[in-house]
Amino acid sequence: MVGLGFTGAQIACIGSTFAIASILALFGGNQFVDRTYSAERFMAGSHLAGGIAMFALFFTRDFWPFFGLMLVHSICYVPTISVANALAFVHLKDARNQFGFVRVGGTIGWILASWPLYFVLQGVQGAARQHALSYIFVVAGSASVILAGGCLALPHTPPRTVAEGVAEHFAWREALSYLWTKPYLLVLFVVTFIDATTQNGYNLLAGGYLVTIGVKPENVMPVMSVDQVAEILSMALLGACLKHFRWKWTMIIGILGPAIQFLVFAFCGKSVTAVVSALVLHGLCYPFFFATLYIFIDIAFPKDIRVSAQGLCNLLILGLGDLAAKWLFIPLQAQLTHDGTVDFRALFLVPSGMALLAAIMLLTAFRPPPAFETLPSDSRA
Repeated sequence: MVGLGFTGAQIACIGSTFAIASILALFGGNQFVDRTYSAERFMAGSHLAGGIAMFALFFTRDFWPFFGLMLVHSICYVPTISVANALAFVHLKDARNQFGFVRVGGTIGWILASWPLYFVLQGVQGAARQHALSYIFVVAGSASVILAGGCLALPHTPPRTVAEGVAEHFAWREALSYLWTKPYLLVLFVVTFIDATTQNGYNLLAGGYLVTIGVKPENVMPVMSVDQVAEILSMALLGACLKHFRWKWTMIIGILGPAIQFLVFAFCGKSVTAVVSALVLHGLCYPFFFATLYIFIDIAFPKDIRVSAQGLCNLLILGLGDLAAKWLFIPLQAQLTHDGTVDFRALFLVPSGMALLAAIMLLTAFRPPPAFETLPSDSRA
């Protein structure tokens, strides 16, 4: 986007479209699927429309059309994350043991989308690089259209209707009401907001930090992707971890991993080996919180609002947590920069402390009903 001449403020606006879409999804797409339309058809239509927006971005050079198209794509795409989770939970017989193997597809897809670009763009500079980068939108648009067709092959997953016993027309309002009537859910959502803020802070800060410790800018992406490779292993272990450690301790492990990672960044920056090991630890622990969160939410909320409940999580992860990270860590990094040098020790102690606070909150205040530990994962009442 810099190559298109956009200002920093304009790039920030474009980067906030996911956050905007996560808010709108709660009242739009998520509500629509919970009450009106089948999940697989909604996903097909959304990916098709989002793909068309991606193709249009290839031809767009001015800010406002670019922002508008990116917002359209985000509004179409973001609800599908919640819908895909909910659809999976409807059809998985044992979500606690099986969801990790489904969710790992997203991690593999992320790797397959980023690594080829790394090799294709090696040695390409200037205008040629900018032109090559524009084809990202063609690739993304093509993938979206293919995905739209694939969604039509998914099992039919209709919404619950009022005739089937749904009392509240607005699924999002019913989902929100559970936060006030179930204290353990409110605690979990506060913890999710804190952890989402620290995770989005990691995404903002890690690349620049790696460059300062000697990683070449062109190698930042492959170095950071080691945590995604580790994530593949942890997804395979998620079911066993949930069986052994249960909900609370599995999520605590998921939060403590990044807390330790930030401490390594703060105190062991001279050792690239230690930093890369911390990235691996981040990848191993990341799913233990977020994937477990999605599974738990599906069990804790009524099945007629399962998409809206997942949407509340994504509102925190993709929306409010993303905005909070930008409002907190970007100014903080500027404040801790003196003569062009960032005090990364002081900077990374902040997200580490936040993660430790979230873990303590889970340990002391998160008390789900004991029945949830033995409740069958495929309970769809």
